[in-house]
Amino acid sequence: MCEIFLNGLTIAYGGAGLLCCIAYYPTIVDLYCRKKASANTATYTLWTITAILTFFYSILILTDILFMTISVLNLVACSLILFLSIKLNNEQKVKPPTKKQLNKPLMNL
Repeated sequence: MCEIFLNGLTIAYGGAGLLCCIAYYPTIVDLYCRKKASANTATYTLWTITAILTFFYSILILTDILFMTISVLNLVACSLILFLSIKLNNEQKVKPPTKKQLNKPLMNL
């Protein structure tokens, strides 16, 4: 009975971890396809740092393949969102003016 519970818990943990990683997909689509700045860079910086620490913990301390796999997926997703967010923010800051903006008078007299 206890072994069945532990096996079920292992499967549930793997499914929950995979579901959490899939939950990053809408943010990745917003950043990459729609060019919509929908991710807070400071938040994803902290989450990426914690994902790095979790990944190293999974390799060096736990040595559990399932936990390592979920940690890697989480790290990749957080890092990708952080990278895309920083890239999009930099592109929006350096955006050259359009012709309409260049031809617009500075002041109406």
